[in-house]
Amino acid sequence: MKVIGINGSPRKDGNTAILIQTVFQELNRQGIETELIQLSGQNIRGCTACYACVEKKDKQCIITDDPFNACLAQMIAADGILLGSPVYSAGVTSQMKAFIDRASMVLAANRGLLRYKAGAAVVAARRGGAISAFDTLNHFLHSKEMFLVGSTYWNMVYGRNIGEVQKDEEGIGNMKNLGQNMAWLLQKLHSQ
Repeated sequence: MKVIGINGSPRKDGNTAILIQTVFQELNRQGIETELIQLSGQNIRGCTACYACVEKKDKQCIITDDPFNACLAQMIAADGILLGSPVYSAGVTSQMKAFIDRASMVLAANRGLLRYKAGAAVVAARRGGAISAFDTLNHFLHSKEMFLVGSTYWNMVYGRNIGEVQKDEEGIGNMKNLGQNMAWLLQKLHSQ
């Protein structure tokens, strides 16, 4: 089993990556392989609403000059997906928004590609806007027929400077529990 984590932060290895890696540690303890994809510096373009993906139905976006199609292929191949974003202007980052907008179109054109996978969202926030960002990520996962994994609280952790999220003990505990819950669900899904 494998879980792909997509870090929508423009800061590589920042707080959002720390949250994803915290979840990954629990998954790895249960023998689940993990891989982190960082959108930082990848220059993922937004959806152009050209509808070529709807016409072709080839599981790809027609835009090929960025790593979007490779990332989407990894998501399709994975058993679980973890989406992470810091909060920017009370929402997800522009990198993550561009990614999920394009993924939404391609996946709508090729229905069922993420069906029955385990999915979860994590959010790093300085202060406010975490629920809005969390909802955006969950709406994407939910609309693609995934099983959403929860924890003891909403999957958000507070901190501004890199590493500050580790001081939010409740938030980090929630990330660990999220990893345990995702491992449990994946094991149940694959025992059928």
